[in-house]
Amino acid sequence: MQPPLLHKIPESVLVVLHTPRLDVLLLRRTELHEGRDFWQSVTGSKDWPQESWLHAAAREVSEETGIDAHAPGCRLRDWGLENVYTIYPQWQHRYAPGVWKNTERVLGLQVPPDTPVTLNPREHTAYAWLDWREAAERCYSPSNAEAILWLPRLACR
Repeated sequence: MQPPLLHKIPESVLVVLHTPRLDVLLLRRTELHEGRDFWQSVTGSKDWPQESWLHAAAREVSEETGIDAHAPGCRLRDWGLENVYTIYPQWQHRYAPGVWKNTERVLGLQVPPDTPVTLNPREHTAYAWLDWREAAERCYSPSNAEAILWLPRLACR
């Protein structure tokens, strides 16, 4: 276990959870953004600089949904995609002074149909399994929507 960090690491994972039929799990964040519900896939920063993308993804999935990414029938895959974006001003205080950009690694986690979800109530208030097209439309984040739109091509590799 690593000692706690003073600031978030500007490297995070975006994990698109989906079934073999390409239904996608979306989570509604506890806070509104610009007065609207904020729906997203599982996301989260690395806990320490050397944490692997796969480890960070499995940890975040477990923390946010209660799903074990290594359980039978689950398949966690690094899609090899990265997004670099400007950190939203309302979250800037979580990062070291002068850090304005975050690198987000995109991964997919296929889970069996009817996989139970247990939300972390500090982070999310609801979840929905949606067809991949509907999920992409509901996402607040453009990079999250784009990742979901890649799902039909990447899930079959």
